[in-house]
Amino acid sequence: MKPDHAIEASADFFGPRGVMRQRLRRAKLNRAVRDWASSDGLTWLHLLKTVAAGLLALGIAMLLDLPQPRIAMTTVFVLMQPFSGMVLAKSFYRILGTAVGTVAALVLGGLFAQQPELYMLGMIAWVSACIAAAVRYRHFRWYGFVLAGYTAALIGIPNVTTPEGLFLAALARAAEVAVGIVCSSAVSALLLPQRSSLALRRNLQVRYANFTAFAVDVLARGLERNQFERRFADFVDEIAGFEATRTFVAFEDPAMRSRSAHLARLNSEFMDACARLHALNQLLKRLRASGAVSILAAVGPYFDQLGALLEARAEAGAEASHAAADLRLFRQNLPRRVRESRRPLEAASAESLADFDMAAELLYRFVGEWMNYSQTYASLWRKSESRQQRLRRSSSPQKSLCTSRPVSRTNHFAVLFTFLRSAVVIGIAGAFWIATNWPSGGLAVIGATLVCALTSTAPSATRMAIQMAIGAVLATLAGYVFMCYVYPNIDGFPLLCAALSPVLALGAFIATRRGAAGFGIGFSVFFCLLAGPDNVVSYAPDLLVNNGIALTASMLLAAVAFAVVFPADMRWLIDRIMGDLRAQTVSACKDGLPGLNRRFQAGTHDLTSQLRVLLTHRSRRRRDALRWMLATIEIGHAVVDLRNEAARADYADILQPRWRSVIEHTCDDLARLFERPGPGSLERALAAVRSATWLAQDMLRTVHAERDRRHDLQRILSCLHFIRSALLDKDAPFNRR
Repeated sequence: MKPDHAIEASADFFGPRGVMRQRLRRAKLNRAVRDWASSDGLTWLHLLKTVAAGLLALGIAMLLDLPQPRIAMTTVFVLMQPFSGMVLAKSFYRILGTAVGTVAALVLGGLFAQQPELYMLGMIAWVSACIAAAVRYRHFRWYGFVLAGYTAALIGIPNVTTPEGLFLAALARAAEVAVGIVCSSAVSALLLPQRSSLALRRNLQVRYANFTAFAVDVLARGLERNQFERRFADFVDEIAGFEATRTFVAFEDPAMRSRSAHLARLNSEFMDACARLHALNQLLKRLRASGAVSILAAVGPYFDQLGALLEARAEAGAEASHAAADLRLFRQNLPRRVRESRRPLEAASAESLADFDMAAELLYRFVGEWMNYSQTYASLWRKSESRQQRLRRSSSPQKSLCTSRPVSRTNHFAVLFTFLRSAVVIGIAGAFWIATNWPSGGLAVIGATLVCALTSTAPSATRMAIQMAIGAVLATLAGYVFMCYVYPNIDGFPLLCAALSPVLALGAFIATRRGAAGFGIGFSVFFCLLAGPDNVVSYAPDLLVNNGIALTASMLLAAVAFAVVFPADMRWLIDRIMGDLRAQTVSACKDGLPGLNRRFQAGTHDLTSQLRVLLTHRSRRRRDALRWMLATIEIGHAVVDLRNEAARADYADILQPRWRSVIEHTCDDLARLFERPGPGSLERALAAVRSATWLAQDMLRTVHAERDRRHDLQRILSCLHFIRSALLDKDAPFNRR
């Protein structure tokens, strides 16, 4: 018989309490597994797929008896990304770039046969032009231009002195690259694929939740200036990177490709909501600074109610459609409630009434923009929209223009700067090769080309070049070990795969680490180039070390040039891009109205993201760039609103024949302020805004009995008052010069 305590333990294990403990233990285990699968598990899956694709490409290239199977394996490590859509997009542009680069190598070889100096000049010009074009167009088109230059160097440089083998080398290299492209795409799409559309959906959910929390904090009037600027800049970075995400998602999923216009609309409405929230934050800051206690007390309940509404929906995890319905109801009741709150203020000063009207108008517009964004976000993942929604979208000419693809704006001087920097680095390596006849000099030129291409849009080109140099050193050491001790002692492809897998996985793992990607890229790519196995392995350790020295020297040469001769954050270059940023307000003042808001928002955020890439360190220039961006969005958006309201109130020309010329004069003076900031330009802009305000006030008194016209002119006055308060802001960048 069992002892009593054994019987009790058995009862606990098989009884209700034991079953409950087992369920809790199983639930904890399942939760831990899910957490690991959604974090570290994805990293390990990416490593598994990268190594599998690299070894598959190596095996197929060996089976086809291609001259250099290691090039196919190198292609995989350059191409492979965590999401299948990213790999497909890069593969598409790599095919185009490889084809164009192959043709360029053949043309240059035909023009400058037996003339290595002229051939090298032509190659330098071609590669530098491709890298400059990559900086101009960016996103995944960047990759196509980079490959067009790099492939030409990879094919042509080793055959400078033997042009008779150029055509066969081009065909072989194209075949090896094609094998790598096919293997990386197939493994990414077929072996436990990670869909970019799912990642995009998660990112949009996180952005919606973060922006809701941001709006709650702003409405609660609890954010300091630096904290607001930092969080707002994070949203700017997300906006600027959205187009690249939309591009590679379209490569992966036909359904998402059909929703590309919907995604563009979503991003446009998010930019509008960001601009309105920034305007609200600036308004609250100025009201507090001016001591407008009565105005804050009058509008405060509306801000508090809206913040509480958003916070309650966020905490409950409600869908965006429910939030949009609440916002619609709040917006419908807002005008009536505002009129009731305004009546006790009738005896206040004109300045106080203008502040109250401006606050109410900005709040009304922000709720409208946030409601539109919530509706579009809620409808994004539905399979179909109702007929009424489609008719509403198609009948809005302004919004239909918002779905067009924005054009990336890169300063022409920045493009020229990239061309010169690449030409100098590659030219020095090429001149040294030709002057010394160094056997590994061609590989040094290829390394210089590679580092100039891969760092062309990197936040810190110098640091990445140094990391790649260290990666090249480690790859040389690992390659020496493999060539002297591993390859001679293995036989057969399975054993070769087993020996290569750990070192390839190590490089891929380091490349996934933030801040250390250069080490992983340099190690993986250069290990494949230096010591990757071919069908007939050449056991020449001295050549391997010499080639490793050449690659490392080219990386260090590039790092010195990037840090000393051509630093990317040179003042004149930053000033040029800052000028382009301020020119966005000039465009808002002078360009045609159809689609203007979309172009203005997209261009401003794109230029800001470029400045944030160049100005990586916290500094006064970085703060100035961000504040110019905020001022550009603030005043530019208000000018677009003013011009739209003035165009809608076409009867104003009859009431005041000078009205149109006064508005044009105001826009001209505001544009001049951003073209040439200074005290004189600021005074002229303030005088022009005052003149337009007085004229609008005269017309308002004339049409006070007509409800619609009165509301039109009140909105115009709110725009003018907001512009004036922005110009008088002591923290504005044009008041700090």
